[in-house]
Amino acid sequence: MSTLVLIRHGESTWNRENLFTGWHDVDLSERGVAEAQEGGRLLAAEGIGFDVVHTSLQRRAIRTAELALAEMGAQWLPVRRHWRLNERHYGRLQGKNKKQTAEEFGADQVFSWRRSYDVRPPPLDLDDERHPRHDPRYARIAPDQLPASECLKDVVERMLPYWHDAVAPELLDGRRVLVSAHGNSLRALVKHLKQIPDDEIPGLEIPTGVPWLFELDASDPCLVLHERQLGDPDDVRGRAEEVARQAG
Repeated sequence: MSTLVLIRHGESTWNRENLFTGWHDVDLSERGVAEAQEGGRLLAAEGIGFDVVHTSLQRRAIRTAELALAEMGAQWLPVRRHWRLNERHYGRLQGKNKKQTAEEFGADQVFSWRRSYDVRPPPLDLDDERHPRHDPRYARIAPDQLPASECLKDVVERMLPYWHDAVAPELLDGRRVLVSAHGNSLRALVKHLKQIPDDEIPGLEIPTGVPWLFELDASDPCLVLHERQLGDPDDVRGRAEEVARQAG
């Protein structure tokens, strides 16, 4: 079997303030730090080790991996970072308060933007300072690949090349892989792994800071043999329900 663990970053400062975050680079809140550390302790208690780590280019996912690895005494592991694991880009919604946005546009419209598989929020203009073309970490990425807004379908399409080119080959080589990323990039990956239909994926809630263990067929990293989320089931369920209650 091949071992893959997915962990959604702990609560961020903008999560705490109920803001659409997307590609905006914010840090973990104090609670988010504690969630990441607890995730590391759960992995250590299970005796799960890794050979390589993958993260997005965003601080909250990077710090979650660092904090979890510190709890495991495994800070020495090689880490690979890639923009294709970034959170979904929320376009003009980024930085807006979720509750206020629902009041302005209506809860149904915001839910559609937030969770419909193929509906994008309004895009950013190219000269908007929030557009990733103005961020030096994306300077070497072809301009036509940088999103101004994304739906989940877009995230699936930009994440899968990294899965096929970078992560899946490592699993085929027998390496144990940890991926620290975001609610929507991980939702896209789980959709692919579990072959979740387009109309069912909006209902998938991924709790913050909870390691999700996948045991995959050694010859086919897309064939899930076993899976489970680590930790107290009531706590995991509570975190997932908290994510579901958010307005966006």
